[in-house]
Formats: sequence, structure tokens, C-alpha cells
Amino acid sequence: MNLKIFTILTLIVLAVIFIIQNVTVVVVNLFFWQVSISRALLIVITLLIGFLLGWIIKSYTSIKNKKSEMQAEKEPPKPSDADQVNAE
Repeated sequence: MNLKIFTILTLIVLAVIFIIQNVTVVVVNLFFWQVSISRALLIVITLLIGFLLGWIIKSYTSIKNKKSEMQAEKEPPKPSDADQVNAE
């Protein structure tokens, strides 16, 4: 069997086992809101929010770095202190 298919099937089976074992409804309080949600769904939502925040932060920093690199390439090189001493 293909390793990719085996890995996907294994992850699906583990996800189903996780969901079956965590069907208990929990109450989540946040400030003035109160939500009843299954524990498995709460964990998955929290995990997705974490991935999303990490992706947004990584994208922001990589875009910021690319802009600074592009700006540095456009600017002429600044003479260093050693170049100024040698010119005198």
C-alpha cells in the first residue's frame, strides 16, 4: 500500500478515535459569553486558531523582511568607516 494513503488512513482513524473519546460537552466562558461545545470540537478549533495566528505572524514577518531587502537593494551602498579612512 502507498505510504501516503496509509498515513492518511491512520490519521483519519486517530481523529475518529479522538472524537469518540471526547464527546463530552463542556461549557466555555469568555467575558460575558457562555458556549456549550464538545471537548473535541473545542480542541480542534483552538488548534486551528493557533495555526492561523502562526501563519499570519509568519506571513507578516516574511513580507516585512522582503520589503526591507528590496529597499536595501535599491539604496546605493553606504561607505564604511574603513573606506573613508583609506580615501584620506
